[in-house]
Amino acid sequence: MLTAARPAPALSVIIPASNEEGWIGRCLAAVLASDPVPGGAELIVVANGCRDATAEVARGFAAPARAAGWGLMVIERAEGSKPGALNAGDAAAHGACRAYLDADCVVTRGVMAALVQVLTEDVPRYAGATPVVPRARSALTRAYGRFWQRLPFARSVAPGYGLFAVNAAGRTRWGDFPRIISDDSFVRLQFLPEERVQVPDRYDWPMAEGFAALVKVRRRQDAGMAEIAALHPGLLAREGKARLSLPGLAGLALRDPVGFGVYVGVSLAVRRKRGGGEFTRGRS
Repeated sequence: MLTAARPAPALSVIIPASNEEGWIGRCLAAVLASDPVPGGAELIVVANGCRDATAEVARGFAAPARAAGWGLMVIERAEGSKPGALNAGDAAAHGACRAYLDADCVVTRGVMAALVQVLTEDVPRYAGATPVVPRARSALTRAYGRFWQRLPFARSVAPGYGLFAVNAAGRTRWGDFPRIISDDSFVRLQFLPEERVQVPDRYDWPMAEGFAALVKVRRRQDAGMAEIAALHPGLLAREGKARLSLPGLAGLALRDPVGFGVYVGVSLAVRRKRGGGEFTRGRS
């Protein structure tokens, strides 16, 4: 007896995860608690280079996924490469719309359905939800994050850190994810500002804890943008964010002198010692 093939879902959510056993459970539980996604959805967790129980934790969500009507696939790769993980997830995905979600992010119920709704167009479209930086344990991180969230990039439409999504027409803008640091910026800059849309539904995006971690992540972030400038110089012209004038910066500093001081301290530490491009949990 032949079994009818399951129809392709409208959305594939791809989660690259490297040593994320402490985060992946909350991430998956939040996605599976989502409002129903029109056309159905699937989750693809790509555990890459893990030396912990990330894959086992993800497989433990098989029954909750079935109960929620989601497909769930867990792929294990020996290589610890985020671009490699993204490419493996894409190769296994069936959805016309693709959402790429960091394993430490927690979405609210309406995010996935809202993304699919705005991506249901024939023209290329890039979409994001509204990021929220949750309260950090470290006072330094709280001060840095408070100031950082007032900067032009953080206030731009669909900045894409931690979560971004594209429709089928948008996915044709690039082939495989290249082996670069800033995969999120690379994808975002494939689209003009008018092709990006942000839904009001929120997701949590935690920052690195403490001064040393902030410096390490910020250094990696700066290296990633420098890499894009060197390898794909035309992309930076598509950024479209507002420029921060000197009076504007002075105004931000006056409103939050402590946050400004921490932000400047991190920036100076980054400039004093440039590091390599090793993987760092991406919260800057």
